[in-house]
Amino acid sequence: MLLRPLALEALCESDLERKLALVATISSQGDSLSVEAGQRLEEPVLLPGRPARPELIAPGKVPQRSVHTPEGRAALIHAICHIEFNAINLALDALWRFAGMPDEFYRDWLRVATEEAYHFSLLHEHLQTQLGHRYGDFPAHDGLWSMCEKTKDDITARMALVPRTLEARGLDATPLIQNKLRAVGTPDAVAACGILDIILRDEIGHVAIGNHWYRWLCERQGLEPVAHYKLVARQYQAPRLRGPFNTAARLRAGFMEAELAALAKPSGEET
Repeated sequence: MLLRPLALEALCESDLERKLALVATISSQGDSLSVEAGQRLEEPVLLPGRPARPELIAPGKVPQRSVHTPEGRAALIHAICHIEFNAINLALDALWRFAGMPDEFYRDWLRVATEEAYHFSLLHEHLQTQLGHRYGDFPAHDGLWSMCEKTKDDITARMALVPRTLEARGLDATPLIQNKLRAVGTPDAVAACGILDIILRDEIGHVAIGNHWYRWLCERQGLEPVAHYKLVARQYQAPRLRGPFNTAARLRAGFMEAELAALAKPSGEET
């Protein structure tokens, strides 16, 4: 069996439980699946597959709620759950879409898809058992997948702007979220912090994968990584990065000192 067509099948699946089951099946068979990196796959009309809910609205219209109420904590966990759901789709898209890469590229993104599905499952279980809600109960936005769409014809921009930009924001945001939850101190808030510890640990590895393949692609194309990042960030209108930054996590994820120094500049641009 072939890895990349199976990844595309999972990406197209709109039923939540079936999507998770497909990812688990691919992961369990991963070593026995043939990559066939040169195979060109036809893009389906509608991507990605996702359930009818949550309702997707503009980012600025997503309601802000206080973490000091159970409803507010449920909305927060739901928002992170939605990020993880999108991250499953992002990893699956990298797996099927980009032909001609080394086999290790596809193995890396299978690992990411597997871990993102695990994160989603942890959060969804917490949302149901601790807070009385399910994924889909709150509105959400589509920012992550929007950047995936923008970069679908440019693998170098995809590596630059999805894992090492949008997903790297989670490295910065997670400790801040944990601080707010610890201040609340309820059992569900403390338990959520434990889940976020797992997610932060794994996300460092995911961002590192993005950094590795971005630099690999730049080297192959004769591009200077820092300068090219500035170019694609402008071209694809990547969000401006604002602190505070989790410098220790970013270093572990493979960011260069020059990039981290640029983050500290008042402009907030990663140069």
